[in-house]
Amino acid sequence: MTLFTCKPYAFLLAVPFVFTAAAAAAANDATQPDPGALPPGYSTGVTGTMHDFDYFMGSGWNATQHRLKATGVGSKEWYEFPSRLCATPYLGGMATVDEVDMPSKGAAGLTVRTFDPAKHQWSIYWISSRDGILEMPAMVGGFHGSHGEFYGPDHDAQGRPVKVRFLWTLLDHDHAKWEQAFSYDNRTWETNWIADFVRGDRAELCDDGRPRR
Repeated sequence: MTLFTCKPYAFLLAVPFVFTAAAAAAANDATQPDPGALPPGYSTGVTGTMHDFDYFMGSGWNATQHRLKATGVGSKEWYEFPSRLCATPYLGGMATVDEVDMPSKGAAGLTVRTFDPAKHQWSIYWISSRDGILEMPAMVGGFHGSHGEFYGPDHDAQGRPVKVRFLWTLLDHDHAKWEQAFSYDNRTWETNWIADFVRGDRAELCDDGRPRR
């Protein structure tokens, strides 16, 4: 920035502004992604077993969804809405499909998972009813005990590049939690979606493996 003035005291008044602008620029730089860094824990080498999602299969689930209203802007406001999910294994458990129905949002989606026995790793894909597109690349990872971690690169709804993390926690036989977080700066995570699952009666919640509508 260049300041032009013919009043000696005007520069003194402008100095705090110059420093403030510099501080703002530095703060903005701090939020920019560091291409040489990775956010805490990020790894596309997490492994698991073909039985990681057995817990979730063959059941119907009621879930309360919590979604951050805006990502990457420091928002603290959340939407909360109900959903139901039905999960089905295929190929002896090597592939699974979950369909989730979110009636208050007028939306649904499919989670498709495939297990690579050579890598001991799951790949997770999402298809939204809004566009029918299989989202790529996949999230990859697996479980260690009751804790699952999955990671991958992606872009947010505004097209900004992010690192993505899924965390699964199997709380007990009838309860589970899923969390999604984005990293915009390759240094910190912002959790933006949480699903709290409660096991339900599949006969009441599902028709032919799909959520009853």
